[in-house]
Amino acid sequence: MCGWRLRGRRRLCAAWTIALALLVAAALAPAASANQLSLFRRGVWVWYVSNSGGVNSIISTAHRYGVKTVYIKSGDGGGSWSQFNAGTVSRLHSAGLHVCAWQYIYPGSASAEAGVGATSVKAGADCLMIDAESEWEASGGGLGHYVEAQTYIRKLRKLIGGSFPVGLAGFPYVDYHPSFPYSVFLGPGGAQYNEPQMYWNAIGVSPDTLYSHTFTYNRPYGRTIVDLGDLATSDGSYSSNDIYRFRQLSKAYGSPGVAYWEWSQIPGWAWRALSRSIHWLRNYRPDQSWATLGQGDQSDLVVWAQEHLYSAGQHITIDGNFGSHTQRAVQNFQRAHGLNPDGVIGASTWKALLRYPAANVTWTSSGAHTARDGNSLVLPLPKSARLHAKRYEIPPHMGAG
Repeated sequence: MCGWRLRGRRRLCAAWTIALALLVAAALAPAASANQLSLFRRGVWVWYVSNSGGVNSIISTAHRYGVKTVYIKSGDGGGSWSQFNAGTVSRLHSAGLHVCAWQYIYPGSASAEAGVGATSVKAGADCLMIDAESEWEASGGGLGHYVEAQTYIRKLRKLIGGSFPVGLAGFPYVDYHPSFPYSVFLGPGGAQYNEPQMYWNAIGVSPDTLYSHTFTYNRPYGRTIVDLGDLATSDGSYSSNDIYRFRQLSKAYGSPGVAYWEWSQIPGWAWRALSRSIHWLRNYRPDQSWATLGQGDQSDLVVWAQEHLYSAGQHITIDGNFGSHTQRAVQNFQRAHGLNPDGVIGASTWKALLRYPAANVTWTSSGAHTARDGNSLVLPLPKSARLHAKRYEIPPHMGAG
């Protein structure tokens, strides 16, 4: 068939051959599950179904404005919310919508809260979002809640399985929250997706500033970032141009999906703005910076870096404190990987570190010294768990869901 002598036909045949090869490759490639795709669509979060007009109204509005995924609150603390049930999920599915559950969690009842998440999955949720905020940080004379976060994640995975899509909706500016256990929620066995609360209007910055800061400090956790914007009128002042820019930046930064908070508080003009056709940004380069860590830093990001250094053969203390031992370990790692041995963790060192899995750590509040339990390191809480938030980018009164 491809032996034709005419040049034009040969080119045409070659084109068809390439196209066929691409189709075959696409057919053989592992496809994203329907549950994963729920996070890769335009989504809107619902706090109260009743305040959002009820299920029929949600369906009608979703179809009108191109919303494909509805995030519905399914629990608060150790209690499930009746609004998230199999009947509601079935009606939304029948209308062609994906349905994610989201639960607001607190330390202190981790096992019960994992059960709440599992109940949502059993009711038919396509994915589960963890809304964890200031309660998980050090406050007063207390510590960050690594043990509770670990208990929640492990119990949840035992109940729903290791592959079910789970996302963390936490603070966007990681560097402001040194004791928040990102490394547990986004660590081994944790959430596969990171949906930071990118509320530019509440934070009081431009969408451009928001994207730059958020991505710089979330990239090292190595999870797929799905943007969560804020269209709630109670949270600040914004314009249709802000929404347009946010959506453009989401594409420019390579996010597979975008969602918004919160259904009942979105005015009509904002609904129209989020469904308006947008143009790709031309001649625009998104900020590709990575968080930089050096001697003297203390934070959960340091914990995360130390866990990867440990897996790479640098058996240092994992304590969230970037001291001289960690600096030497970084230099050793850099030399071994052909990097400049400056002892600073920047973009190139992060990328090399993330080729190694994070060390499997079991955190304990008992003050135990480093020990091993099978393949897990048993460690006392990191020093950084004592650090208070540097500031709150999202005003505290706009917190708890």
